Amino acid sequence: MASFQASVDQLVDLTQTSLYKYHNKALTKLFGGRSQAACYGLAATIFSLGLIRDGLYEHALRDQPSYPLLETAEARYLAYALIAVGNILVVTSTWALGITGTFLGDYFGILMESMVTGFPFNITDAPMYNGSTCSFLGVAILYGKPAGFLLTGWVYIVYQIALGYENPFTAGIYAKRDRERAAAKGNDKKSR
Repeated sequence: MASFQASVDQLVDLTQTSLYKYHNKALTKLFGGRSQAACYGLAATIFSLGLIRDGLYEHALRDQPSYPLLETAEARYLAYALIAVGNILVVTSTWALGITGTFLGDYFGILMESMVTGFPFNITDAPMYNGSTCSFLGVAILYGKPAGFLLTGWVYIVYQIALGYENPFTAGIYAKRDRERAAAKGNDKKSR
């Protein structure tokens, strides 16, 4: 993963502020300056696009050839287990983060008080992405379609690229807030 991050860093200058909605607040302006409303609008959009993506995935698998070894009872049990684990990771991470934490609230300046470190974040640092990948793989096995493995691999790669942007950006936002809080505390002590 480190080499992947190094490749992303060589291809994209993450310090350029034009890359991020966070700096120009375009969506917030579109929602009349209400960052909470803009975040909920983005959440509805992302959720809706996710439903469309899931429908397209199912449709893409429907006409693909099946593989007999994927049509066994053992394969079905594995598929159900992967889907269950995937959904548990996605649902519990959404529960832990809330809507604004789940759907890029930090890009709107809506920050959590502290990092979530409990379940499922104590299992994986990207429970939504990893859970979604497990679910895609489970569906591919459940349908008995090897083509689903390729699509799941593609989903995984896209998620890794997204994490290459999201993780450093989010870490930077929280680090900035922590510096500002530390500076404010320092000023409070000086004024006493």
